[in-house]
Parts: sequence; structure tokens; C-alpha cells
Amino acid sequence: MKAQLLKVSMPPAQSFSVRQDIEPFVNNKWHYHQELELIYFNEGKGTQFIGDSIQPFKSGDIVLVGAHLPHYWKFDEVYFDETEKGANLDVKVAHFSEDLWGDFFLNLPENKLLKDVLEKSKRGVKVTGKSKQQVADLLTRMVKAEGTERIIMLMQALVEIAKCGELESLASIGFQYDLEQVEKDRISDIYEYTYANFRNKICLEEIADVAKISPNSFCRYFKSRTRKTYSQFLTEIKVGQACKLLIEAHLNLKQICYNSGFNNFASFHKCFKKITGKSPLCYQREFVTE
Repeated sequence: MKAQLLKVSMPPAQSFSVRQDIEPFVNNKWHYHQELELIYFNEGKGTQFIGDSIQPFKSGDIVLVGAHLPHYWKFDEVYFDETEKGANLDVKVAHFSEDLWGDFFLNLPENKLLKDVLEKSKRGVKVTGKSKQQVADLLTRMVKAEGTERIIMLMQALVEIAKCGELESLASIGFQYDLEQVEKDRISDIYEYTYANFRNKICLEEIADVAKISPNSFCRYFKSRTRKTYSQFLTEIKVGQACKLLIEAHLNLKQICYNSGFNNFASFHKCFKKITGKSPLCYQREFVTE
């Protein structure tokens, strides 16, 4: 799962890409691209990685990701199981360049809101509130639209996002990813190994070996690249897993605690509340009733 620069293929005679995905394998890796990405999960859920942000995503979510911002949507295993019935996936996604309309157009005084939302996308934003359904409808219609109508719909969707006033920024303000390829690969290796092994105890020597640097240098290295300690990062992954399990509501709290990699319930409760601002039960009640 290297952080790969992907080239988004553009259909003939079209200036930007809009498609529908019904399989979980499309770009199912830690990646980034030159284009912005507007994505709507009509059906599908899992864990969302955008920059240094880790959180669950679910059906109905809409996210705008800026150019060159690394991201990865890890769909739940149920979508990869061909024997599982009822696990449908439906994602609408548009990729477009920031200069699609040209600098002159974006610098017009009437387009300040549009320019501002493109700037906010550099950290990734989640669309919430009243505008969400309008953006979802526009992106759905855009898949089959042609000609000038496609461009107008994209602009309308971005204007609705800009007017929303309820955007949730995702990556931290200090997140940086202008690294050389070897550095990108190293961070990606750390992310991949941590996600695969977070339920077990990961010692400093172990993760430092993955990064191919000394244990003494690892903590300083990781914090300088991600603006957080490795311990914070590991805890966020565990809490993200707990959020997913709470939403599914198949397990009791004790089972969720241990299935998320926590060794005791007190630590689980403390870490969960610190990151989400809610107790596990409050989070479950609020999320399920949304």
C-alpha cells in the first residue's frame, strides 16, 4: 500500500471525470492525484483515511478531497465477500482540476465562495447539513450528464458546498505531504503495518524496523512528518475501529474494547472520550439515530 500518484483517466472529449463505482477494489490503496476528488457514498461503509485524519465513513457521506492530499477508503470486509448478500456498494465520484475554469474565472469577485471552498479542500472536507442532499443529487445526475450540463452541475455542487457553512475539516492544519517518494513510501509502510497489526501490541523496535530507522530516531521522525506521536496515531486507529463496531452494534462494549486493540475497559473509555468527545454508548446512540 504505497502512496501512489495515480493518473486519473479522462474520457474522450471530456475535461473532467465522473463515474459510478460498484466494486470495492477501485483505487483501494493509499494514494493521491493531481485532481480534486468529490465523492458520494450512496451505499457503502468502512474506515476513511485522509491526510492524518482517521474516522468511519458510512452511506450518505460526501467528501471533497484536495489535489495531492493522500487518502484511502478502506471498505469493510463484507463488501469483499462474494457470499455476503445485501452488501451493496454504490459510489459516485468526480475528479477535476482546480484550473478547470481558469484562474481568471476563479478570481472574479462573484466566485469568492467557490475559490474559498477549493482552498478548504486542501485539508479535505466532509459535507454536512442541508446542502448534503443537493450535492448528492447533482453528483448522481452528473454521472449520466453530457456536454456543458456536466460542467454546470459540477459548479453547482461546489457552490452548494461553499454555501453550506457546516463543513468538517478532516486533515489537521499542520499536515504536510510534500515529501520525496522514499519518504512517502516509508510513511505508507508505517500506516499499512499499523492498520494490519493494531489489535496486537506494537513495540517501538518493531515499528522502527518497518520504517527502516533506529528506535531512537523513530518517534522524532514520525512526529515531524505527521504532527502527532505514533502513540496518538495508534490510538486513533483503535478508536476508529471501535466506532465502526459500535455503529454495527453486533458486539457488547467489552467485546468492542478488546476487538479494537485495547487491553482494558478503563483505557478504552478514556481514549474514546478524549478523541470523540463522547462516551462509547453516547456515540453509538447518536450515530445510529442520525
